[in-house]
This record gives sequence, structure tokens and C-alpha cells, in this order.
Amino acid sequence: MLPTTAQVTYQPSDSVRICRMLQQAPADATTLWFARQFLGIPYVAHTLEVNDREQLVVNTRQLDCTTLVETVVALTLCVRHGERSWQGYTRRLEQLRYRGGRCEGYPSRLHYFSDWIADNAARGLVSEVQGPNPPFSAVQQLKLDFMSTHPQSYKSLKTHPEQVAVIRRQEQQLTGQRFRYIPKSAVRNTRLLRQTVHDGDIIAITCNKAGLDIAHLGFAVWRSDGLHLLNASQLHKRVVEEPMTFRRYLQKHPSHTGIRVIKLNHQ
Repeated sequence: MLPTTAQVTYQPSDSVRICRMLQQAPADATTLWFARQFLGIPYVAHTLEVNDREQLVVNTRQLDCTTLVETVVALTLCVRHGERSWQGYTRRLEQLRYRGGRCEGYPSRLHYFSDWIADNAARGLVSEVQGPNPPFSAVQQLKLDFMSTHPQSYKSLKTHPEQVAVIRRQEQQLTGQRFRYIPKSAVRNTRLLRQTVHDGDIIAITCNKAGLDIAHLGFAVWRSDGLHLLNASQLHKRVVEEPMTFRRYLQKHPSHTGIRVIKLNHQ
């Protein structure tokens, strides 16, 4: 794999941690193996918004739900492909985070997770599960405009208002797309759900918030009492394996409607 051509923002401790994990990981390391290496890392939002011009940011000292997922998936792909170097990792991270796998400015970042899924699926890295029905008995139809209608909430859009039109076009291309998902009423400790959702799958929580598609991300963890979520938690302010069952977690959030399920491909 070619090395990244993007400028990389990181601290020495980030490269040390990444290289140590890549060296210590077993050959069959899963997403959950890597995700558990980050338990306890503080939850911090907006860690990618640190440069005036878009750069590939590596921050393993502070994570939000999206950067945890990207970091873990990049590490897992590295080990699967025998790429146990810092250069291999940064290239994998760039590949996951940006449209077509290349950092070419802020609008090239895959800001909406539906876009992230589609772009990475097109390059054979992940697959979205949308069957069987049940449990995938609900349909999400995208209507995205949150970023273009709230540019003041985004550092780069506030600084570079000319980018808003580009983001709006991306939103319009995604709007109208439909995806099957599991409604939260069906997230139960059943044989069917255990056969459908597996340990380490990426869980994307759908929501009914205006202009958005996904409210939160994490990894599936099965325990005897049911499904749990390993995530960078705003509530706990750190990366945790959520103590409450995922069913209870969803019920406590009225805006959460259900889950989409994404698996890493075994190329």
C-alpha cells in the first residue's frame, strides 16, 4: 500500500501507542481486541478540528465515538494485511476517513456516517447488513442538511464559508437514500439477534434528529444478559463497555430509533 500523501498531525505518544499495539497484536486480532486497548481513554469531541487546513489527525489520547471506530478499524485492517508500521496505519486511517481514501480538504472528509459506510463499502473494506427481515424491519430514508444549515457549529465552515455549498451538494446526493435497520424495540437478547449481530460489529444508532442520520457509534459486545456497546461515551466521559444492556441504553434516549450494522470485510 502506498504511504499517505497527507500531512499528519500527531504527538510522539500517539505513534508510540499505535506501533506498540501493532507489534503486540495477535495475527487474528479483532476489532474488539483493539477497542479494549482504549478503555478508559477520555472522551473529547472535535479532536479533528485543530488545523486551519485539513490534515490527517491522529489522536489516541482523546477519542469521540467516530474517531474510536476509525482508529480501531484502521488498526484491525493493518494487522489483517501485515502492515505493522506507523506509515501503514496512517495510510489506512486516511483511507477510511476520506472520500476515495484521499485527504483533499475538509469537504473530502466523510462527515456523515452513511457516506462513510457507502464510500468504504465501495472500496471493499466494509459491508452493511440489511437483512434478514426481521429483525431489519424498519427503513431509514435520509434527509440530511444539518451541516449546511448549522455552519457556525463547524470550525472549518465558519472559517471557510465557501465550503458550505460543497457540503450541501454532498447532503443532497445522500438525501432520499433508504437503508433497512433494526428498530430499537427489536434489540433484545434473542437467538435471532445473536445470529445477526456479532461481537465487534460496528453499531450505528439511527435517530430522528432533524438533518442527521446517525446519533452515535460503537462496537457490539455480547454478554449473558444481552447486547452491550463498547463506545467512547459522552456520558461516562471515557471509552467504556457500557454496563447497562444496549436495549436499556436505547430506551433511555428518545431520539434513538434503532441500529444499522456494519461488518469489516475479510479480504
